[in-house]
Amino acid sequence: MRASWWKILTIALLAYTLTAGLLLDVPRLPILNETIRALHFHVTMWFGMIIMLVVAVVYSVKFLRSNDLKHDDLAIEFTNAAILFGVLGIVTGMLWAKFTWGDYWSGDPKQNASAIGLLMYFAYLVLRNSLTDVHQRARIGAVYSIFAFAAFIPLIFVLPRLTDSLHPGNGGNPGFNAYDLDSKLRLVFYPAIIGWTLLGTWISSVRVRLRRAERKIEDKLINQVS
Repeated sequence: MRASWWKILTIALLAYTLTAGLLLDVPRLPILNETIRALHFHVTMWFGMIIMLVVAVVYSVKFLRSNDLKHDDLAIEFTNAAILFGVLGIVTGMLWAKFTWGDYWSGDPKQNASAIGLLMYFAYLVLRNSLTDVHQRARIGAVYSIFAFAAFIPLIFVLPRLTDSLHPGNGGNPGFNAYDLDSKLRLVFYPAIIGWTLLGTWISSVRVRLRRAERKIEDKLINQVS
């Protein structure tokens, strides 16, 4: 029970996010109206994604220093979880854009930069799967992960601010925090970030255990053959 407290917290936070995010009062603003509720899903999922990518980079560095595959297991699975949340963030952002901008995809610099960023990480998965040697895959994947993250952050946070963009917080447009005049949105926003991040950690931990179990089975089979 003690080891599962954070899983119980994850369920509680996400249940709160879903119910409060959809039912609590939100600021009534022109154009945005009810679509401002996307803040609790679209934005918070991407915050969780960034946190998971940071964790992946940390474990990539640890692997390069130790050559321990346990660190690579964590790096790849946190990256996988981050990609999942990145895709969900793109989808929820497209739904929001449809109601506020009139189209699912309008070629906005923020949308394009986010798509390019995700493609960089899809390429990371393709690169890893193309390599057969476990240690080579881990080393090249770790280096790629570090450089991809270094390019990803300015791509989605800096470049869109330097161009004309419709996205809140970019191109001279106010961010969502400017709309949260009575701080009601924050009551859901911050718990949602924690909830999505914990869910990503949960998914990653399960997949890490599966990955390590598969490797043990493969090693036993190789030993039996040899």
